[in-house]
Amino acid sequence: MLTIDSVVLYVKDIEVSQRFYTQVLGCESTILSPTFVAINFANNITVTLKQNTDLTPVSSIIGGGSELSVVVSDLIELQQLYQSWKGQLVEFAQHPIQLSFGVNFVAIDPDGHRIRVFSPKVAEL
Repeated sequence: MLTIDSVVLYVKDIEVSQRFYTQVLGCESTILSPTFVAINFANNITVTLKQNTDLTPVSSIIGGGSELSVVVSDLIELQQLYQSWKGQLVEFAQHPIQLSFGVNFVAIDPDGHRIRVFSPKVAEL
């Protein structure tokens, strides 16, 4: 079985995206090069950000089109995170809603990538 090292998101401005993931999401980052930054999440999950003007080979896909899925422990944590991000003027594609898999909301990063935060426990909003 292969081992996935990280997921790479193409970004327009590496500094803006790094700031978003470290300040808004509270993650640690490691600058691997001026155009490549690793964002470290819990459980040894790494998302890397790559400046879209420095891709080899060049890609026609330059941002957006992906979704990170983030699980929280309960509805209270979900609502607190939503309010925190709302206070930081994060853009949302979907506000908290109950779906078949639990309550969730979808935030948008500076490049249009989606960040779905969900609580798998079924609860009333």
